[in-house]
Amino acid sequence: MIEHHVSPAGDWETAVRPPHPALAPHVRRGYVGYAERVGAPLRRLEVPHDAIVVILNLGPPLLVGADTPTLRRSFVAGLHDRAVTTEHPGDQLGIQVDLTPLGARMLLGLPMGELARQVVDLDAVLPADIVDRLAARESWADRFDLLDAFLLGRLRRAAPPRPDVAFAWSRLVQTHGALAVSQLCAELGCSRRHLAARFGEEVGLAPKAFARVLRFQRVLDLLEREGGAGRFADIAAAGGYYDQPHLNRDFRAMAGCTPGEYLARLLPGGRGVAG
Repeated sequence: MIEHHVSPAGDWETAVRPPHPALAPHVRRGYVGYAERVGAPLRRLEVPHDAIVVILNLGPPLLVGADTPTLRRSFVAGLHDRAVTTEHPGDQLGIQVDLTPLGARMLLGLPMGELARQVVDLDAVLPADIVDRLAARESWADRFDLLDAFLLGRLRRAAPPRPDVAFAWSRLVQTHGALAVSQLCAELGCSRRHLAARFGEEVGLAPKAFARVLRFQRVLDLLEREGGAGRFADIAAAGGYYDQPHLNRDFRAMAGCTPGEYLARLLPGGRGVAG
């Protein structure tokens, strides 16, 4: 599916396609190709969510980071529990692949604890020539075909995730982070210390921190789908928060703004959040 938008603010194109069925359990949202031309620098707020983000940049470098943004081309972002920003000079072209933490563990070939709260250049974890090979393709379909072949090759050589970590991850995702860690340990028959160490090494955040990100992501989905004016207390409850002040504290900690400010900064056409 390809969508093209033109407005006085610029024009942008988005191409989305599901990955090969063997990769589908590991890739969130499918492959997302994007081309954006807005004529002026654009900064976005990238809030924490439950995926490992791989950016295959086919355009100019981006400034990426929190306190001291760094100029990067293609990169991988591990799990974060606070927002970072990205900024491009007015034009952007590339592909985003959001991997589940366990999928990233297999496809990138390293524990996600090594990438936790970090953004690293792509060539630190994947062969650098994949971006050049993608850039040489003339259509989104050809690029996505190449990605399928590349990632399937890595999947065939990958070791499966640890069963206990996979179970814990799936239970937290199924409950949107509402499952207590004590209950999770009881289901697994292990101690909190054991689970925290194994989960943090493989996924990137400890179970409690990962559950917090999942609850936050649940609220973001509700806000963006349903709007929030006058409904923040209801959305907080639906997202597993004690009350609206609890939600506001998490928003300030992870997004650096209030829920109302976040909604006001949403860019048109589903293009993210102004930074």
